[in-house]
Amino acid sequence: MFRLWAKMIKDNHLLRDMVVEDDSTNRSRTKKIFHALDEVCHEFDLSKPMWLEVTIKDFKKHDKTRFYQDNFIEQIDFDYLEIHVIEED
Repeated sequence: MFRLWAKMIKDNHLLRDMVVEDDSTNRSRTKKIFHALDEVCHEFDLSKPMWLEVTIKDFKKHDKTRFYQDNFIEQIDFDYLEIHVIEED
């Protein structure tokens, strides 16, 4: 089972969160991450964030990263969106 936790944070307060589960065996880890992020963006009504170098580096190192205003084309009304892989096969 693959699970990704997404949190929308503003002023150190949790505005929204959700956990996306994926138990498919035919998807790679990368595809599971992108699919989960797509689900989060759809549920939170957000445009898809861009993966900048720092974002990729943090995610590779910690299995967790934050998407700030620089990652979004549209204006956001929160400080950052954090994703964290909490369980993997």
